[in-house]
Amino acid sequence: MKIKMTLLSDTIFGNGVSIPGGEDISVLTDENGFPYYKGSSFKGVFREEAENLLCWIGEGETAENFLDEVLGKSDHNYLTHQEKKKIRFSNFTLSNAVQQRVKQQVGQDKDRILRSFSYLRTFTAMRDNGMTKKGSLREGRCLKKGLIFYGTIECEKEQEQFVEQVLSCIKWIGTMRTRGFGKIKLERI
Repeated sequence: MKIKMTLLSDTIFGNGVSIPGGEDISVLTDENGFPYYKGSSFKGVFREEAENLLCWIGEGETAENFLDEVLGKSDHNYLTHQEKKKIRFSNFTLSNAVQQRVKQQVGQDKDRILRSFSYLRTFTAMRDNGMTKKGSLREGRCLKKGLIFYGTIECEKEQEQFVEQVLSCIKWIGTMRTRGFGKIKLERI
């Protein structure tokens, strides 16, 4: 099934790298400089929301075994003969048309490509008295609200309803989602 992800707020697809003297939180990009969201990261958010959903509907006791069956265990040594029945997630990327248009306008410069979709935002921590904490100033690269990413989810026909139910529960993704970043809308297309 094809999935459309619209960013309803500024979002950070963190890449786990900070740039000394620059960005403390950088955005995950492909080899051309285009931002994307890893399918494995989406799978983690999907699993978390699936666990919540199963608990809410009274299936919490069997949730872990069921999710291990349809998503796989996180144990790298675990191999299964039912790999075909697993739910699989692609990366979420910008459309090819958008990528081509940006390349036409800004060329092949990776930094210019990334800046077309993002901006730097400054953060600081606050003390209880309302003053900033010394040494807490940070810079993070944020993707702009309104961007649309596309991905796919592969599953068996009998898993589609469950997948759609879980997708309807996912409202936030990415880094700093508990601070108002990463609000999204997911749609099956």
